[in-house]
Amino acid sequence: MLSSIRLRCSASYGLRSYHLTNMRAFDELRKLEIFFMEETRRGCSVIELYELVQHAGNILPRLYLLCTAGSVYIKTKEAPAKEILKDLVEMCRGIQHPLRGLFLRSYLAQIGRDKLPDVGSEYEGDADTVTDAVEFVLLNFTEMNKLWVRMQHQGPARDKERREKERGELRDLVGKNLHVLSQLEGVDLDMYRDTVLPRVLEQIVNCRDEIAQYYLIDCIIQVFPDEYHLQTLDVLLGACPQLQPSVDIMTVLSRLMERLSNYAALNAEVLPYFLQVEAFSKLNNAIGKVIEAQEDMPILSAVTLYSSLLKFTLHVHPDRLDYADQVLGSCVKQLSGKGKINDTRATKEIVSLLSAPLEKYNDVVTALKLTNYPLVVEYLDNETKRIMATVIIRSIMKNNTLITTAEKVEALLELIKGLINDLDEPEGLEAVDDDDFEEEQNSVARLVHMLYNDDTEEMFKIISILKKHFLTGGPKRLKFTIPPLVVSTLKLIRRLPVEGDNPFGKEASVTATKIFQFLNQIIEALPNVPSPDLAFRLYLQCAEAANKCVEEPIAYEFFTQAYILYEEEISDSKAQVTALQLIIGTLQRMHVFGVENRDTLTHKATGYSAKLLKKPDQCRAVYACSHLFWLEDHETIQDGERVLLCLKRALKIANSAQQMASNGQEGSAGSVTLFIEILNKYLYFYEKGIPQITVESVESLIQLIKNEESMPSDPYAESLFASTLQFMEFQKQKGGAIGDRYEEIKV
Repeated sequence: MLSSIRLRCSASYGLRSYHLTNMRAFDELRKLEIFFMEETRRGCSVIELYELVQHAGNILPRLYLLCTAGSVYIKTKEAPAKEILKDLVEMCRGIQHPLRGLFLRSYLAQIGRDKLPDVGSEYEGDADTVTDAVEFVLLNFTEMNKLWVRMQHQGPARDKERREKERGELRDLVGKNLHVLSQLEGVDLDMYRDTVLPRVLEQIVNCRDEIAQYYLIDCIIQVFPDEYHLQTLDVLLGACPQLQPSVDIMTVLSRLMERLSNYAALNAEVLPYFLQVEAFSKLNNAIGKVIEAQEDMPILSAVTLYSSLLKFTLHVHPDRLDYADQVLGSCVKQLSGKGKINDTRATKEIVSLLSAPLEKYNDVVTALKLTNYPLVVEYLDNETKRIMATVIIRSIMKNNTLITTAEKVEALLELIKGLINDLDEPEGLEAVDDDDFEEEQNSVARLVHMLYNDDTEEMFKIISILKKHFLTGGPKRLKFTIPPLVVSTLKLIRRLPVEGDNPFGKEASVTATKIFQFLNQIIEALPNVPSPDLAFRLYLQCAEAANKCVEEPIAYEFFTQAYILYEEEISDSKAQVTALQLIIGTLQRMHVFGVENRDTLTHKATGYSAKLLKKPDQCRAVYACSHLFWLEDHETIQDGERVLLCLKRALKIANSAQQMASNGQEGSAGSVTLFIEILNKYLYFYEKGIPQITVESVESLIQLIKNEESMPSDPYAESLFASTLQFMEFQKQKGGAIGDRYEEIKV
């Protein structure tokens, strides 16, 4: 039997092979234990058996046999369990070879686990208590940890990595002892606090081994109940500063705080205990002491600790903003003197730290109450500031958070200045991808619409703050940020009641004139970007707003600025056509102008139309100008003569286009389309009852188009003319005054 369990270990015997051999030996020993039990039932004295196995020649097989016989001895209950267990744990000291000793004591722990005198156990009695069980496990744990640590110091330095790897593979053998302690029914909070935790921590601190300290502290956190951790925080945290500087205490404490956070989340009734034991203060003080004890702690580790503490605080004490601000303040203290943080992982962790309040409260306004929040942001480099600003804006948009006061808007813009200012590195902007830059600025543009207050004066303060920040944000951003600011200002104007010359009221601190001056100052910055086409459009929108406020001089000034941009900055023929359409469309809706100002503006518009590069564009612009002289709901703007003049001029240009096409032998199909479009204008004004648009003029134009149809075919023109004739027929069938007018036209 001895030969079947003989174990050897040599330099050439690998750890994996040794482990497999031990597992096979353990299987054999279980069979041997069954054999011993059967022998005792046949009358063999267990005491004699226990003494007999101690005569084995080799110490390692002898101790394995002794543990096996001791297990049988305890089962027979012929002696107190504590005496046998104590004897076994002491006898195992005879093996001081680290690897052999670890596996021997692992076997001892395995056979003794179900024979401990725990509360409710069959081995509990007057002489055997749970204290004895705890003592046995602690002694075995202490000796196993010493053997495990000793492995690190045996062998040449070149094999250090191999030894560390082997120790990592063997660590569960040591940790199982702590798991056994956590499973003992008799280990209540008092025993854990007074005996188990102090003894285990003493061994952890005194071993002075980085691998053992990290693993065993983490093991304590994982295996014992959350309630125990909460009630013994000061003891557990007190050991942390005493660990080796190289221990990854950051991960350990982070896991502890994460576990406590989950405990609070799953058991709301325990929240008062967190306040009772001052969990936050203890954790905060412990982190400070750990950082102080480890002078060379990387900034990443320090930030990670405070990030974990902040997340713990937000989960456990969400109503205590002072706690959250205190954590941020401690983080600022650690960052002070470090300058801009350039370490990628550290900046990523800071972003995680700053994102935690946003994710918890879903309200950036709450984050703005944290006085240390912007101070942490200051330590980010410019690229990370842009990332953080994007995170903040996304939070606002996701939760539809309205920022309602000028003070909060100012604070918010300071937080996101990475997106609205060039900061101290204008050249760094060139490194940003164009698509990313555009996406960032579009997010800023969307943000503007979330800054709102029903009070008009407060709203004007908000847009004034936006103007201050945007105009100093660099020219590349203006084409993104100015339009939403203008739109927001126009919304402010449109929701104000019109009261004479001052829609804000006589006693108000701001006036309509002041707001329009404000708009003019904003838009003036755009042509220099350059974005003249954008400035042109905004001037027209402002003119329309002034029209609704019955501010004729201001509306005229905005139109003048738009005309100047058209003349000096817009040179592309397609852009001119589009711009002219906007001018005509806007001017048509303007009712505020007197006769003189309106004549000046319409004269300019018709002049621009006649100067377009291409004849078809000229024609369409000129016939569009006809709408400037006839507004159905304004008797003062109903000049049939000038309407007819515009339409005749359009026909003249269409004829000219026809002649040019004929001379170029390209056919005149294109001019036919122009004639049909002009016909539709004739019909529109004819239907309105303008005397100057007669039946004869309409019929002659229809005949002209029919004659032109003999020219090269144009499917679009044919379809358009057919639709026009169909419309006329439909109007005839409607009857009434309109039907009578169309009956007069002979097609």
